[in-house]
Order: sequence, then C-alpha cells, then structure tokens
Amino acid sequence: MLGLNLKGRFLAGGIIAALVPVLASTLAAPFASPPDFSSNDASWQGANGVNFIPVPGAVGPVTNDPAHPHYSNAEARRLGIQPTYRIADLSNPNIKQWAKDVMKKDNDEVLGGKIGYTPGSSCKPSGVPTFMLDGGPFFFLQTTKEVLIIASEDSQVRHVYMNVPHSKSVKPSWYGESVGRYEGDTLVIDTIGLNTKTFVDQFRTPHTEKLHVVERWHMINGGKTMEVEVTIEDPDTFYQPWKGIVRWDRVQQPMEEYICVEGNLNLFDYGVPKANKPDF
Repeated sequence: MLGLNLKGRFLAGGIIAALVPVLASTLAAPFASPPDFSSNDASWQGANGVNFIPVPGAVGPVTNDPAHPHYSNAEARRLGIQPTYRIADLSNPNIKQWAKDVMKKDNDEVLGGKIGYTPGSSCKPSGVPTFMLDGGPFFFLQTTKEVLIIASEDSQVRHVYMNVPHSKSVKPSWYGESVGRYEGDTLVIDTIGLNTKTFVDQFRTPHTEKLHVVERWHMINGGKTMEVEVTIEDPDTFYQPWKGIVRWDRVQQPMEEYICVEGNLNLFDYGVPKANKPDF
C-alpha cells in the first residue's frame, strides 16, 4: 500500500511539474511587456524607399510600369538624367476595371507633363497605409490606452486606440479609426473608416470606403530595423486582399518640427491647401 501511495505521489508531482511552465507562461502572458518602439530618442527612417515589398506567396502590391522606369531625384543626379514620376503598371490582374480607368487617366496626364500628385508634396494627410510610405522619420508615443505614431513631416499624427473594438458607426476620415493590440513583440493595428481622398500607395491607386487595413509592426535585426507587414482589403477595388512589407531603420534623434506648407510654394503649384480667412 505504501508503494502505491508513493507511486501516486510521484505521478501527481510529475503532473504538477509539467504544468508549472505552462501555467507560468499563461499567467505571465497578459502582463508581458509590450515592445518598446520609442525609448532613447528612437525614430524610424525609411529603409526600402517608398514602395511596398511583396510578401512571398501572397497577392502582391501595385508596381511601376516597366515601360516607364521611375528615377528619384537622388538616382537622377547620380545618373545625370531627369527624374521621373511613378507610373502604375495597369497589367496587375488584381485591380478592378473602374480603378484601372482612374489610374490610366492619371498615368496619361503625368506622361503628358502633369505633376505626379502625392499627399506629402501637397501638405495633405497621407491616409492609411500611404502614411508609412512617406519615408519618415516616424516617432512613437506608447501608453496603455493609446499609441501615437507621429510623422516629423508636417507633424501628422495617427491615433491607435488600444484593446477596444471598432465603433459601431465610423464616419470616414483621412486616417480612419485605428484600434490596436499587442501580440507578443508585435503591435497589430486594424483600421477602417478611411475616406476616398487618399490612395493606398505612391502609384496613386484609389480605393473605396470599404478599405480595411491590418498592420503588424515588429522590430527585427536586433531592434535596429522596424518591419511592418500590411494586409489591404477592399472588395470594390481589388479582387483579392494583398500584402506588402515596409521597413525602417532605427535612428537616434530628437523630434524636430517640420512645417510643410511654408516654403512649399516656391517652384510648383502642388495644390497646397490655403486658408482664405483666419480660423480663430
């Protein structure tokens, strides 16, 4: 009988010992520290230009028309040629026809000499997900209830409300409604309610108010690089949801004020908004 009791104790002890790490991880999970994107004057500067990187195995983003290569100002200076604007490749089978018609009209106008519009050059809000293609630097302010993502250029700010559901009725706006949560070392942001005044990329791809964007922000390369995987869904614009990746390098620098409108009217008329009368 004593042997049976000892055997039972050993079995019970083994079960408890096996459960300890499981219980410990379960109890610790809700209290795990979120990733720190902001300490030591951390800012994030664009590392892969201003285009989405395709995600292997997923439907990809809009890309540049190979018949009309894009050369940035820096590339043009290096090569001794004229810079060019981005021209969307309309052979992309995932874009619905109405959007292709809008983009073709824009492509033709740019190829005919029109200035290629971008929100940044016009001092207007970029919207989501184009906000993250502006190159930065970006800064984070993280609290338990809200995460702010601040673009140094024109001091534009995204508000991400943590651990709450979307509102029952969301009025469309430039940056929509973003709610977030942490999954381990990843900040997950879900955004809806975006107005149609913005694009989904730098190729001036339009969208409808059904646009739904999910972003997964996490650090790689020992915290030296921020990587964001973006999932874009808009059933009225794209046949299938598509994915893209954006990366930034960590740069240690304080936040500086950059006023877009002042001094942005010298060479071209980018359609910068102007106030006809004071609003105070």
